[in-house]
Formats: sequence, structure tokens, C-alpha cells
Amino acid sequence: MNIVIAMMAITSLVSCRKEYSTIEPTVTPTPISESGDYTGFYLLCEGNMGSNKATLDYYDYKTGIYSKNIFPKANPGLARELGDVGNDLKIYGGKLYAVINCSHFVEVMDVRNAKHITQISIPNCRYITFSGKYAYVSSYAGPVEIDPNARKGYVAKIDTTTLEVVAECIVGYQPEEMAVAGNKLYVANSGGYMAPNYDRTVSVIDLSTFQVIKTIDAGINLHRMAKDRFGNIYVSSRGDYSSIPSKTFVISTVTDEVVETLELLPNSGMAVCGDSLYVYSAEWSNALSKNIVSYAIYNTKTRNIDSRNIITDGTGQTISTPYGIAVNPGTRDFFIADAKDYVTPGTLFCFSKDGQLKWKVTTGDIPAHVAFTTQHVQLP
Repeated sequence: MNIVIAMMAITSLVSCRKEYSTIEPTVTPTPISESGDYTGFYLLCEGNMGSNKATLDYYDYKTGIYSKNIFPKANPGLARELGDVGNDLKIYGGKLYAVINCSHFVEVMDVRNAKHITQISIPNCRYITFSGKYAYVSSYAGPVEIDPNARKGYVAKIDTTTLEVVAECIVGYQPEEMAVAGNKLYVANSGGYMAPNYDRTVSVIDLSTFQVIKTIDAGINLHRMAKDRFGNIYVSSRGDYSSIPSKTFVISTVTDEVVETLELLPNSGMAVCGDSLYVYSAEWSNALSKNIVSYAIYNTKTRNIDSRNIITDGTGQTISTPYGIAVNPGTRDFFIADAKDYVTPGTLFCFSKDGQLKWKVTTGDIPAHVAFTTQHVQLP
């Protein structure tokens, strides 16, 4: 969660939760969607900072049932909730990894039923990615607070067999999302706690030595990352929310340099599917005191914007705060998560590949992170 938004949300009222929700059909008469190769997907809702309200939802493609807040029911013996601020969600090797930022741990679950396996303590953890037998988690290292004197962050290396941290590599200030290309790990450093003196670098780590081998100068307040099949990594800059706008930088993994700056592609989040980079932006404007929302599909092959109108039925006007995006690679259905006002339940929208709304569902607070699975999931 953006630190400015997070601090605003601390004082907000807490809403009640429901365990299950019925999909609200719109265009189609049935909630069951084409699945491609997937059996379903998990959705991590971040929850309001300070309220211990991160929740995990699951959608079953076969039955069309959307189940809310499944973690407590899957783990009745645990004397706790999922945690405070769910910041990332990934599936790897039969395990489901949820990065719980303000609770300072990674929750590891069985992907088949969301049952707790263990939790891995990492302070102020942010995002997770994988390569070989290891998971890599970015960490702000220090407490959750604005601090112009904050220490540099690091990346924790986790053995996915033992589920223990085996090494740490210091990177830039307040590191965010990461991407693996070949034998290198790219880390977006934000410096978000140090505004207006943001970090503006991408750290490049050699995975063989687990040492930083290069630091790439890009733009301020870096955040998200995505990789295409042409050896490029896309990294978003949130700007300074005032005079410097959000934009997208393209880094070549061959030269480890910024090869293009996409000034006209503001970027709050993105997802790659084939040669298409789906991008949404909810860029905060201090001048207007509101988010400026936009969408685009960028062609990673032609390096042009194919469309700025990815939602074609007018439904986009009902999405107030896009906060997450995901694409089913098999069907090209895409999903937009709407965080609304950050303190009440959000909405997940499912669109067909041509941008027509198929269904929508009420989620937990601040829906954000989707992880598709091919495993058969049996919830209790």
C-alpha cells in the first residue's frame, strides 16, 4: 500500500466481514467463467493499515463460487487473523505465499486448501518473487514510518524447501517489486519514506553471488516491475504526486540500462500477457485532490500503445479506485480490483478480452493481488 494512503487509512472506521459472497452477474446470466488451464484464483485483500484486516478470497472456476475471507475457516486452530496489510501474493511449488507487510512476515500456505504451513519473519516486507529453489522478498528493513534517515532496505533469500532465510542483500531505500531475468534479480527502490528526496535506482543482483553488481539510475519513487519476452523489464515510477508525473521506464536486461522512458504511460500497476502489457493508473493529484484514472494496453513487440480504452462498455466509469490488475493467460479475461475509499469492502470486476463486463463481486477491504492456480482447491 502507498505509505501516504496507508497513514490516512489508520484512523478510518473498520467494516464488518462476511465469509461468503455471491457474484453479481451483469452481462452473462451465469457466474461461471471460462478458465483456460486454471481451476481458480486467490485474491489477497490488503485491509486497512493498523486494523489487522488482510483477508484471502478464492474463486472456483468450475462452480462459479466466490468465497470470502477463507483463511480463518481453513485454519481454525490459529489464534490470529491473516495479518496487517497484505502486500503481495504468489504461488510457487505447491505453496501459496502471502506477504503481510505491517505484521512483518510471509505467510506460507498449502495452495490446495489455504492451510497454514509456517510464517517467515521479515521486517516491513513488501514483495516476493522466485527463481530455482529460492524465494526473494524485498524488505524496508526498518519500522513502518516516514523517516528521512531511514536505513537502506534489503532482499531476503529464502530456501523454499526449509522455508528459512539463508541470506540478505542490501539494496536501495525502501525496495518494492522485483523481477528475475536470467541469473539476475532487479529491484525497484522507492525511497518512499524519504519524500521528497526519493530514491531513483534499480538494484541489479547477481543470483550466483547474491551481491549487487550494478545500480541503474531510472526515476523517482519506483514501484512495480514486469518482464516481457524480449529481454526488457518495465518499472513504474509514482512521481512525486505533484510536479513530477507517474511514468514507465524500460530497462534492457542485456545492457542493464534504461533504453526508453514512456512519458505517456502513467503506471500504478501492470500485468503481462503474451505481448500485451496491461496497465492501469490511479495517479493522485495534489492540485485536484483526487486520483486521475487511466488504462492502457502497451504492445511490447511493436513498442506502441495498442489501446487506451481497454474497458469498452462504459463500466470503467463505475470503478473509483483501481488498485490491482490481472489477466488469465488462457482466456485473456482480465480483472480490475477497485479499492473504492480504502476503508469499506471493494469490488473485483471480471472483463472479457474485448473489455465487456462479465461479472463483479464484493471483496474484502482493498482488493489488490491475484494468483491463478492449476491445482484442485478444496476449501473446508
